[in-house]
Amino acid sequence: MKAWVYDEYGAASVLRFDEGFSVPEVKEDQVLVKVVAAALNPVDFKRRQGKFKATDSPLPTVPGYDVAGIVVKVGSQVQNLKEGDEVYGDINEKALENPKQFGSLAEYTAVEEKLLAIKPKNLDFVQAAGLPLAIETAYEGLEKAGFSAGKSILVLGGAGGVGSLVIQLAKQVYGASKVAATSSTGKLEFLKSLGADLPIDYTKENFEELPEKFDVVYDAVGQCEKAVKAVKEGGSVVVLTGPVSPPGFRFVVTSDGAALTKLNPFLESGKVKPIVDPKAPFPFSQVIEAFSYLETGRATGKVVVHPIP
Repeated sequence: MKAWVYDEYGAASVLRFDEGFSVPEVKEDQVLVKVVAAALNPVDFKRRQGKFKATDSPLPTVPGYDVAGIVVKVGSQVQNLKEGDEVYGDINEKALENPKQFGSLAEYTAVEEKLLAIKPKNLDFVQAAGLPLAIETAYEGLEKAGFSAGKSILVLGGAGGVGSLVIQLAKQVYGASKVAATSSTGKLEFLKSLGADLPIDYTKENFEELPEKFDVVYDAVGQCEKAVKAVKEGGSVVVLTGPVSPPGFRFVVTSDGAALTKLNPFLESGKVKPIVDPKAPFPFSQVIEAFSYLETGRATGKVVVHPIP
């Protein structure tokens, strides 16, 4: 099969296109997915840069966590999925601990059934591919923070892949009393369109100096030191990246198809919308360009690769 591979850690330039890569074996609890679209996440490039070598799978690596595609083969213990099912999911149960050697930036990938869900009927493969890791991170982080109806939240990095979904989930699924979010000047209207009540331009305002404090601060950008100044007494600060100071807590997603299945009705009703960056999808031949763009930190929503041959 055709796949993108790297044999050493480093910049996007270590990626190479391989036309003769072996199709992964399917274990008893797995299905083989014909990949239609795959999304890129910051964890992909941090892994490629060697940031968690100690717990990584061996090289060579086919990158890619997020997948949307069609089941073409099922293992003997698979119960709920069958050939022909259109599915999506994050293929790595633990993001940083022994992620799969052969990821989603290939024609085929093997995935445990429990990590996948049926693709929402109203979404195409490109939209679905950009959801799993980000929406599961958004949802699990809100759950761990004890978020619930009537509470207020501040989202740092509201226009990004995770942040754009935290805003929507907080508003549409949890019933937040108030959602504030930060972005650069050009993305404030976008934050409003997602449901943010208070868009904050971080180039002009210091959110930590606002008189108003929040029940939960969801830090998707690595500003925990400032985030803890914006949270109410007894509140929570969810930290995805960077150093942690109390009451902040580090959070790394666990992939779970059941969480996607639970959120599917909100996606199918249109209450929660996938956000794909205007530059996407990138064709399969331009995976290096897609990573380079994601690594600028300027993407709005998700960077998706499609079609995959």
